[in-house]
Amino acid sequence: MKILILGAGRVGASVAENLASEQNDITVVDTDATRLAALSERLDLQTVVGDALKPSVLRRADVDNADLMVACTASDALNLVACRLARTMFSVPLRIARVRSAEYADHPELLGEEGFCVDHLISPERSITQYFRRLIELPEALQVLDFADGRISVVTARAMLGSPLVRHAVGELQELMPDTDVRIVEIFRREKPIPVDARTQIEVDDEVVFVVDSRQARRVVRQFRQAEKSVHRVMIAGGGNIGLRLARKLAADNYSVRLIEYDRTRCELLASELPDNVLVLHGSATDEALLEQEGVADMDTWIAVTADDENNIMSSLLAKRLGARKVITLINRPAYGDLMQGSRIDVALSPAQITLSEILRYVRRGDVVAARRLRRGGPEVLEAVAHGDRRTSSVVGRELSALRLPSGAMIAAVVRDEHIFMADQNPVIEDGDHVIVFVPDRRQIARVEKLFQVSAAFF
Repeated sequence: MKILILGAGRVGASVAENLASEQNDITVVDTDATRLAALSERLDLQTVVGDALKPSVLRRADVDNADLMVACTASDALNLVACRLARTMFSVPLRIARVRSAEYADHPELLGEEGFCVDHLISPERSITQYFRRLIELPEALQVLDFADGRISVVTARAMLGSPLVRHAVGELQELMPDTDVRIVEIFRREKPIPVDARTQIEVDDEVVFVVDSRQARRVVRQFRQAEKSVHRVMIAGGGNIGLRLARKLAADNYSVRLIEYDRTRCELLASELPDNVLVLHGSATDEALLEQEGVADMDTWIAVTADDENNIMSSLLAKRLGARKVITLINRPAYGDLMQGSRIDVALSPAQITLSEILRYVRRGDVVAARRLRRGGPEVLEAVAHGDRRTSSVVGRELSALRLPSGAMIAAVVRDEHIFMADQNPVIEDGDHVIVFVPDRRQIARVEKLFQVSAAFF
């Protein structure tokens, strides 16, 4: 696929790095020549220095032959106008815009063919807010990803000392948790993936990735560690767009929220926009005296979402030391995020990685309706829709056990209307089924995509 990326910031660079490794033809446009040079030194891609709103610059980037354009510069206006330009002047088939402002998502008429010609709008703030809410709903989880309209969850949890599953084999799962639809697809031990089969034993501190019926997710995740009380009190560090959206959503769900913001003017704005059950505090999130005074030790969850990685990391480590039960930290720099894995910070999130997961679904071939990266960055979970019949499809009309998947890849679940089939039930795939596929290596993605493509006879 020929992909044109506008913007070489953290999101653009992350998208380029991940898609270039999958043998796509990538071109990145940015006004910063130094930033582009750094990208081209380590990745196999083309770069063009210039203003992405100038047709001459887009032509130099070979926009006429692009299959997909991803506009992810720091400017909402530039991203939107670039999509309209790509559609009206160059007929780019698929256009994605990253937009920070929530107002555009509330007015879809602005994005269609009569507006900015955006096929898919990606809002990092909205995605991150939803992600945080899922982690708060499942306080024992390290990662929660939803598929099939929320009916299937892919959850990562750490097996703690005293867990009912520790020292038991994966094959004993159904015996230990009868009447539960769950399958373990990956185990990380000492930060490295290990082969998983029915004889693999779960050990203390293993990070276990499992696929489960979302209605049973809470029951399963509690088997990996001592059940934690429900979250009620949340403290947020940072009153930017993400902090504001998150505080508003949590307040609407009747959580008790305290929000710390360093800028006094911003504090006044937040206080005027947020409901009464959100207490806005003026001060630094790394002020130990302030945290103690405001009861951080009583907080069920601490969430750091300032614009400064170092501030987020230090304030989270401080909150954990002072007694916060679970700390979640937003970290932009990939190196920092990797460093924090396995530290006192329970969950480290990368906005670029979350944005990338949204973009992946539109890059994947076949009818892939969702694609999500797991915590460790390599494995990916796809949701693909099966089409056709036994003659035109490589999957329809066949049992799961008969499918020829790449080594290590596995089908974890099949969703058919209101029915969920786990892989050990070995169902026959039917037209319209949503199939959840675990792929351990990005280099295998193309083979899985091809499996779900129908032959020309289907049309």
